[in-house]
Amino acid sequence: MPSAAPKASEALARFTVLDLTRVRSGPTCVRQLADWGANVIKVEMPEGLDAGDPMGGPRLGPDFQNLHRNKRAITLNLKDPDGVALFKRMVEKADVVVENFRPDVKQRLGIDYEALSAVNPRIILASISGFGQDGPYAKRPGFDQIAQGMGGLMSITGLPGQGPVRVGIPIADLCSGLFAAQGIMVALLEREVSGKGQWVQTSLLEAQIFMLDFQASRWLQAREVPKQAGNNHPTSIPTGVFKTRDGHMNIAASGQRIWERLCQVLGKPEWTTDPRFSNGQARSDNRDALNAEIEAVTLTDDMAAWVEKMNAAGVPCGPIYTIDQVFADEQVQHLGIARHLNGGSNQAQDYVGQPFRLSRTPSEVVSHPPALGEHTDAVLAEMGLSADEIAGLRARQVV
Repeated sequence: MPSAAPKASEALARFTVLDLTRVRSGPTCVRQLADWGANVIKVEMPEGLDAGDPMGGPRLGPDFQNLHRNKRAITLNLKDPDGVALFKRMVEKADVVVENFRPDVKQRLGIDYEALSAVNPRIILASISGFGQDGPYAKRPGFDQIAQGMGGLMSITGLPGQGPVRVGIPIADLCSGLFAAQGIMVALLEREVSGKGQWVQTSLLEAQIFMLDFQASRWLQAREVPKQAGNNHPTSIPTGVFKTRDGHMNIAASGQRIWERLCQVLGKPEWTTDPRFSNGQARSDNRDALNAEIEAVTLTDDMAAWVEKMNAAGVPCGPIYTIDQVFADEQVQHLGIARHLNGGSNQAQDYVGQPFRLSRTPSEVVSHPPALGEHTDAVLAEMGLSADEIAGLRARQVV
């Protein structure tokens, strides 16, 4: 199903992806494919038939815009048998379908993996759910903060004794989307050998637990239940947030040699022989006293001065930015992760670009998120439908 639309990249340009996703986890997955050039066709219900906004916010708002660049869009009523038949015609020529419905919805619509693979044995179906495709919680609605809580993250986030705290981004949504995209790429690579598609599954709960990483291993291997540590790193001491004369900064003085460098920068060489702080275990045992001693010194100068001095001495240190300050930073600007795009219905707009680079086939933002059904006629024409056939589908609200 070739597309004449501009390509975000040549890396995945040979693949066609049918995007049935809503909200955030699914669109995060598909954005990874769209940004690397896949021919992504976003499928939405025709206007007037959808029960609610797919993002819980305006289509031209930052949330929707962030997730749906580099895609084309059609409307298609999957609750109508003719709509399902038309979708299966699209599946015949597609490579990937991505959905994040509740697990039972695709069976009810007749677009589950068994049904789609019967149409195209090479198809890869990627499904993202709250808790998995089966099991006791399968039919529960998934929500990022619920997964943060059930996945243990909220129990280790925040200040000691503060009570559970959510992180400031929907990390379960985002990570499940990224893992789904990775799973799709693995399945596409395997298909080159077997010639067969397969069903890729992930969930918010699984993604959140995987992201616990060493905190999960502390329980699984040592039977230690991690607790809230606030801004203090649980094992590398001193690593944390320290006030300066005009703000806050992070210092990460892990290991004995970096600790000794920090003492020199702070003008406190005597700390290296102080029995309270002389080795890693002592610093761990006296963490609060050490942090207070360090902060008494860092309060005597401005953040920028400390950041400069510590990095010059080989002590990892960095400012703590608000979001506007992030994008004003010279290194962030040098990396070019904020991508500007002119033209289209949105006129000029800035987007967050991909966080990794390919030297020959880079990713670009080439198109603003599409209007509802903006490319319906073009996509159906690519499938071989005539103008009269498309008009008939519109008249019956199939598209």
